[in-house]
Amino acid sequence: MSTLMDFRYKRKYTAPNGADGQGGMKKGRDAEDLIIRVPRGTVVRDRESGAVIKDISEDGRFVLAKGGAGGWGNKHFATPTRQKPNFAKRGRAGQRRDVTLELKLLADAGLVGFPNVGKSTLLSAVSKAHPKIADYHFTTLYPNLGVVWAAEGVSFVMADIPGIIEGASEGAGLGHDFLRHIERCRLLVHMVDISGSEGRDPVEDYETINRELLLHDPELAARPQIVAANKSDIAADGEAAERFRAHVAAQGMQLFEISAATGRGVRELVMAIAGKLRELPPIQIFEPEYTETEELPQTCGDVSIREEDGVWLVEGKWLERVMSGVNFDDAESRMYFDRTLRSAGLFERLEDMGIKDGDTVSIYELEFEYRR
Repeated sequence: MSTLMDFRYKRKYTAPNGADGQGGMKKGRDAEDLIIRVPRGTVVRDRESGAVIKDISEDGRFVLAKGGAGGWGNKHFATPTRQKPNFAKRGRAGQRRDVTLELKLLADAGLVGFPNVGKSTLLSAVSKAHPKIADYHFTTLYPNLGVVWAAEGVSFVMADIPGIIEGASEGAGLGHDFLRHIERCRLLVHMVDISGSEGRDPVEDYETINRELLLHDPELAARPQIVAANKSDIAADGEAAERFRAHVAAQGMQLFEISAATGRGVRELVMAIAGKLRELPPIQIFEPEYTETEELPQTCGDVSIREEDGVWLVEGKWLERVMSGVNFDDAESRMYFDRTLRSAGLFERLEDMGIKDGDTVSIYELEFEYRR
């Protein structure tokens, strides 16, 4: 997969249930895994906190939500004096996750610049990628990746980042969608139309893009850059081109005058990119930040108790866990539930709070009359 488009139309994924156990000591069957495919480079974040759970930047599986543990059949509770118990323990529900998926492309070099400056043309010229190319703005709506071969044993991945416009850092156009894909590029190839064919000022365009990078993330603006002055073969305004050369030189940037359409200067640019990448650290992989908390406590310490109009309302994660393993249609199972609450100190807490014989206790959908 190359995009997260599938998740725009489907937001909820539910794994199938396993099968119940059967007679003859047959265990229940595990359910099939629910496998969700995402593009490499997808960052999985906890929806509430925004913390990184996993950076899916390598092949292989990651278990995001575990299935629930199976229950115990009545055979598990058999004793010499009770050989056929009438109750069993239910299985527990599986994990539920609310997450945000964010794609940050994995590319060594990212092509940045205004729309229609020739980024897609360059990518198609130096790789086997086939992006859509046309002479109008925003032809590219999604980033394209291509593997660029420079020399024997020397290659790199280049991303054509869709055109950034003024105000992109504030969300103008598809600004945030475009800018986040640059965050992992080790090197930026800043393409500028030097021809003046659309009446644009190359110096102004160059500074506008750098300003948007700075506003989005100061670290991006400091990322190593190589400048590619495209459409040099049709440059009509020699004065504007010379002014641009002087401006880039004053900033200490490497400048390559190329024509992506004819191939002029493209080989020199590719070799310069490959040489620069040899000096730079590898692509950033986001480390997990999310710490999973224990959702099912082992004691009744987290149980909340409140009295409303003579009814004692008792709630808590621990109770949910206990109740999931009780068959309330069976007398022995109900006795087990009573012993569990009593030994955990829940009844003692109720008595300390003033419960009286005959008061009603409500635990989720279960109600019973309290007796000492």
